[in-house]
Amino acid sequence: MTTIEQRSRPADDSVGVLISRASQQISELVHQEMQLARVEMTRKSKRYGTGGGLFGGAGLLGVLAAQALVVAGIAALALMLPVWASALIITAVLAASAAVVAMAGKKQITKAGTPAPEQTMESLKADVAAIREKAHR
Repeated sequence: MTTIEQRSRPADDSVGVLISRASQQISELVHQEMQLARVEMTRKSKRYGTGGGLFGGAGLLGVLAAQALVVAGIAALALMLPVWASALIITAVLAASAAVVAMAGKKQITKAGTPAPEQTMESLKADVAAIREKAHR
């Protein structure tokens, strides 16, 4: 019996050592994967930040271009009318365009309804009612 116990002990030790090593390697692997994810997310967030800043710059340049176009329109119209009349006409056209766009936006918001997820809330109420009904049986 002592020989069987001596033979089983080294096997138990080796299994224990193997489990310990596997646990340590899994822990190291998870740690390394977390470091890799952190590095990747840092790199991506820097690119997103840079991209967002570039989009902001593009928006600003677009607004400036639109302003230059308005000024060009006023200057072109000023060839036929006084400058003040040209500016007034361009302002009226822009105000009318803004009103049309605002009304279209309001119409879309009205069509959307309330911001609450109505269908989901109705579905949840039905689920709760069904659960209550089954619980009372």
